[in-house]
Amino acid sequence: MATTEIPALTHTAAPVLKSGRRGKSDLTTALIFIAPAMVGFIVFYLVPTIRGLYLSFTSYDLFGSPVWIGLTNYVKIAQDKLFWNAMAVTGEYVVINIVFQTIFALGLALLMYHVAKSTLVRGALLLPYLIANVIVALLWFWMLDYQIGIVNQVIEWLGLPRVAFFGSGTWAIPTIAFINVWRHMGYTALLLFAGLQAIPHHVYEVAALDGAGPWKTFWKITMPLLRPVMVLVLVVTVIGSFQIFDTVAVTTGGGPVNASRVIQLYIYDKAFTEQDFGYASALSVILFAILGVVAFLQMKFLRGNESELG
Repeated sequence: MATTEIPALTHTAAPVLKSGRRGKSDLTTALIFIAPAMVGFIVFYLVPTIRGLYLSFTSYDLFGSPVWIGLTNYVKIAQDKLFWNAMAVTGEYVVINIVFQTIFALGLALLMYHVAKSTLVRGALLLPYLIANVIVALLWFWMLDYQIGIVNQVIEWLGLPRVAFFGSGTWAIPTIAFINVWRHMGYTALLLFAGLQAIPHHVYEVAALDGAGPWKTFWKITMPLLRPVMVLVLVVTVIGSFQIFDTVAVTTGGGPVNASRVIQLYIYDKAFTEQDFGYASALSVILFAILGVVAFLQMKFLRGNESELG
């Protein structure tokens, strides 16, 4: 009996050994492909993040060595009126940008889904997003200029007074928000359009048989089934909105009188204008924490990981 069982065990062990070798080979291949991205992540994201966290507890001006000061920077931030002003300005921008960008992008996505079937038209919506932020900001800066801007010339031609879009504390942030809505709504619309395409057609057919009109179908079927994609869009756009910098730097520079000084510009000024890298790092850590909390709350309360299709 023993002599007949040993060859059988040897025969079955061979595929197991081959499978184990194949698994190790696949793992090695995967690690080789992942390595460049992992190195980039560690060098450009992980290490700077850890160093920034360390610098937030120090006094550092780039010309000397960091000096450990504990929580002093965070205590100063709590008493910093310019910080709270920057957060308020950023909050105003985020609300305006998110509301209008989401509404316009959803409208464009519905038009692409029901009306515009041409791939060329859909691709054209992405063109503003492909233009660099600085170029877009300069374009609108010239068009909205108080003296020579074509928009103000049209306004004056209509018999209305010219508007200082970038020179008014009332108009600065809404104008900057409008510029970024124009640039990003095409990309956001494509994300929502992809979500619309994932909704099964038979759901709409059943709704039509039940007598549901377009409006009721939109609120009772489209929006619930689009929720996971909508939450993803909201999380991405909120995080991106908090990081607004280049449009402000090109158009207003934070003025007039800090009316458009968003938090990213304030961090930049502290670091590269005042050379207070420790304080700027502390501001960055606080912003990172705020974005983490906001993203978590969005995913939790909007139930971004759930789908009505399941």
